[in-house]
Amino acid sequence: MVGRAIKQGMQGVIAAIQFLTRIPIPLQVPFDPPTLARSLYAFPFAGLLIGLLTGGGAALLQLLDTPMISAALLLGWWILLTGGLHLDGWMDTADGVLSGRSRERMLDIMKDSRVGAMGAIAGFVLMLVKFAALYTLFDRADDQLYPFALLVLAPVWSRWWMTAAIMGWPFAREGGLAVLFAKASKKHAAGAAAVAAGCTLPVITVAVQAGMLGPDAWFVVAVLIAATCLFGCLMARWLNNKLGGLTGDTYGAMNEGLEALIIVFICWLCAV
Repeated sequence: MVGRAIKQGMQGVIAAIQFLTRIPIPLQVPFDPPTLARSLYAFPFAGLLIGLLTGGGAALLQLLDTPMISAALLLGWWILLTGGLHLDGWMDTADGVLSGRSRERMLDIMKDSRVGAMGAIAGFVLMLVKFAALYTLFDRADDQLYPFALLVLAPVWSRWWMTAAIMGWPFAREGGLAVLFAKASKKHAAGAAAVAAGCTLPVITVAVQAGMLGPDAWFVVAVLIAATCLFGCLMARWLNNKLGGLTGDTYGAMNEGLEALIIVFICWLCAV
């Protein structure tokens, strides 16, 4: 029984990494409802891998002492790590909810793989905000690494919010994620929150001990998490009112929006 539980847990971790990232793992796991339900526990861990690779890339790019180029390269690297999965959801969601059509028509538009005008504009604005925020970080960080230590946490908590949204709001349509995550329950979202906290603890502890962050780091992290929950809830409620529920595209959209929010928040910390 113990061996089976460990095997199933590892399958959930691998499924989360393969589902949310383009980090190569040459193993096959079943993408069935029980496995994907368990994968929710590992969503923040997948985010941690992205965060570590992004934060590490930022620390290296800072050596170039070219803030604009470094910001562009880091943004491209960040998108590459996810294969643009969530960015695609952001643009599809914008095409649908900003179309001014009926609920049914919005959902049809979001299923269309083609990107419309509103999606292209929304994608451009999002990339512009992220680029400007990353440029500001590189420009203000000087030789300090503390902004990039906090940057590691952005993908962790934005992906935890995806688990909370999956369990907190109904699916907008039958099929799709409604089928894939049919076995998911609130315990999975709660477990994901514990994993997110477990991912945060060593990152901040090491950053504080290394002098990258000050003694007020835990307060800063608490504010960051609270802002993620607040704005995530506002986004989810707005999308739910528009669509009568949430879809896979909207989860990706919320992830992108919250990542941008957290980067801007870190920029603000650099300024004070």
